[in-house]
Amino acid sequence: MKHFILSILLANVVLLSGCTTIANWFYDDEELEIRRLKPIEQKFTPTVVWSRDLGNGIDGFYSKLHPAVAYEKVFAANRQGLVSAFEKDTGKEVWSTNFAIFEDNSWTSFITNLWDDGTPAKIAGGLSVAYETVFFGTENGEVIALDANTGEQKWKSVVKGEVLASPAVEGGVVVVNTGSGFVFALDAGTGEEVWAFESDVPPLSLRGVSSPAAVNGGAIIGTATGKLVVNILESGQTAWEQVVSAATGVTELERIVDIDSQPLVSGGIIYVISYDGSLAAVELRTGRVIWKREYNSYRRLTIDSSRLYLVDANSTLYALDSRNGVEMWSQSALKKRLLTGATPIGDYLVSGDEYGYLHWFSKEDGRLVARLEVGDDDDDESIFHAPVEADGILYTQTRDGKLVAVQTP
Repeated sequence: MKHFILSILLANVVLLSGCTTIANWFYDDEELEIRRLKPIEQKFTPTVVWSRDLGNGIDGFYSKLHPAVAYEKVFAANRQGLVSAFEKDTGKEVWSTNFAIFEDNSWTSFITNLWDDGTPAKIAGGLSVAYETVFFGTENGEVIALDANTGEQKWKSVVKGEVLASPAVEGGVVVVNTGSGFVFALDAGTGEEVWAFESDVPPLSLRGVSSPAAVNGGAIIGTATGKLVVNILESGQTAWEQVVSAATGVTELERIVDIDSQPLVSGGIIYVISYDGSLAAVELRTGRVIWKREYNSYRRLTIDSSRLYLVDANSTLYALDSRNGVEMWSQSALKKRLLTGATPIGDYLVSGDEYGYLHWFSKEDGRLVARLEVGDDDDDESIFHAPVEADGILYTQTRDGKLVAVQTP
């Protein structure tokens, strides 16, 4: 009997080892090296406060979906069309509204729809919350406003072009950047168009657009042609525009200069980065370039005190002096893991990766001090947007639609 049990255990071990070997057949040596995390000295252990399933994720589609926190709630959506609100502290669902499209309301369709998710609403840009309203856009060119307390629709407007980034809200105006090169300003209360601005779109550009920023009466937009444009929020008139990166090279691929991350505004300075390798600090009032450095990224910039943090296209994390652009340290231990932008929290920075991990870095020197797996090391559970911080808690969303609240000790 003992020999029989031992044989079963050995068989299971061999089977599991075989599965691991078979799984590794799908990856070459370079991919295996990227997936393999080196041991670190774990300074503390982050904990999951709560986790919720948002239903369908985004599958293999491009998306900038990320949660938003306001009014003691966490708001999140999936590409299919489900928009939900949860209690910030407990994760308890407050309301949920589905914008997926079903064929009709007949009894036959009702029965069918019990096993059908409907046609996707294609929510692609992140959510923005202001004036007790949730604002978001879709790839179908729809901009929708929901009551933040009930989930009821307040209004819906249709604009020219895909809405691939979260809107900016300021001064009663919702600013939306589209893939067609148009920027639209809509009345936050009614959804009516206030003004529109058109920029050039090159023959080849990144999939996605820069989320606009709206501060001090100005709408700040990064364009696919490498320009930073500031429009007066009230009228749409262009206050100034500045070339951050000029197209060079022979092929269209070499000439990609997209500004694909949201301009960061701090202390009267706009920090902006382009995909082809230009990081610039620009004076908000005049458009004068204060300094410029060579870094390339499409990830969100962050700032804390006088330090500017960026993750480049190769997943190297940098800390720079925001006053002059001088590099203070860099961390390249997680190269090619498709790190998100780095979110400051306390003495640390936190970034997610395509394998479902969150990583904590020391602000002082970039040293890795903690990590937490919130996905299952699966492409479907990758973290594709920088975590959102509120009151010391991080909120992150995975590609398969998992919403997780994480506490840093």
